[in-house]
Amino acid sequence: MNRQFFTTVLIVFGIPTAYALVARVFFGIETWDNLFDVMSTSFLFCLPTIVGTLTVYLSSYERAQQAAYQFFAPWIPVMIFCVITIAFAIEGWACWIMILPIFLLAASLGGFLGGYLKRRQHRRNLKITFLVFLPFLLAPIESFIGSFPGVYKARTSIEINAPPEVIWDNVTRVKDIPEEEDTGYLNRFLGFPRPVKAELNFEGVNAYREAVFTNGLVFHETVTQYIDNEKMVFAIQAFPHEIPSTTLDEHVVIGGEYFDVLTGTYELEILDRDKYILHLYSTFEINTTFNFYAGWWAKWIMKDIQDNILRIQKSRSESVIHRQ
Repeated sequence: MNRQFFTTVLIVFGIPTAYALVARVFFGIETWDNLFDVMSTSFLFCLPTIVGTLTVYLSSYERAQQAAYQFFAPWIPVMIFCVITIAFAIEGWACWIMILPIFLLAASLGGFLGGYLKRRQHRRNLKITFLVFLPFLLAPIESFIGSFPGVYKARTSIEINAPPEVIWDNVTRVKDIPEEEDTGYLNRFLGFPRPVKAELNFEGVNAYREAVFTNGLVFHETVTQYIDNEKMVFAIQAFPHEIPSTTLDEHVVIGGEYFDVLTGTYELEILDRDKYILHLYSTFEINTTFNFYAGWWAKWIMKDIQDNILRIQKSRSESVIHRQ
């Protein structure tokens, strides 16, 4: 009985997991000239759907007809796949946090499809075979169509009770940020680099500002518009070759193939005497075939970085007034 049980478990969950691992290795081969890419709809959406379909289809008829089983059972091979790829450094923790909701939902949808195919008797094996090869058929088509780069904006602001010159001093030059002053919850959870300092060589157009983060991440910023105590716009560059490979996952590296930060803007808006709103905007580019999802995550991450910086600037600006 135990042997039969373990054999069943191995078939139901082992085969979909093995399929996912084989597909990940296949899509990770760099010599395909981008015909197969992990950062593609074919991999991120089709693969977990088929994993879910296989899980339910390989199960007993009785289990395959239960809605709860169709929904949740496919999560098991997905989670096993997740653990294996993290354990062997095939994927990073941050990447999985971002793609896991897609994988789980798509796997559940695949589970319902598996239940449907289980009920169908006519030519069902042919349909399953077609589904197994579907990502490998769609990926070259997706590669031929290409991605559609999109530019997005993250807007943040904070109210500060301090004179404009005090606020602006903390905008142009951010002194060393100790870890206890860092309140960026999302980026800390994802293990992304945290801000350390920012230095401006002079106040004016064409000035150079260097925003330094931990783990070797540096934003090179060139001021393109400048109004003292009012507005500063700067172009941003991050050079992937400067960033150590251990700093960011290859799929989310800044300045890389899929994500880049373009510009930043500080604006100081007056509300009342010594009461201002400091705005911080950034524009960034996403270059994937699923920008609708990647853009949402990128905007959330950028807002977390910006909110963190603004809170530091508020605290430091207001502390100057309290000391006087």
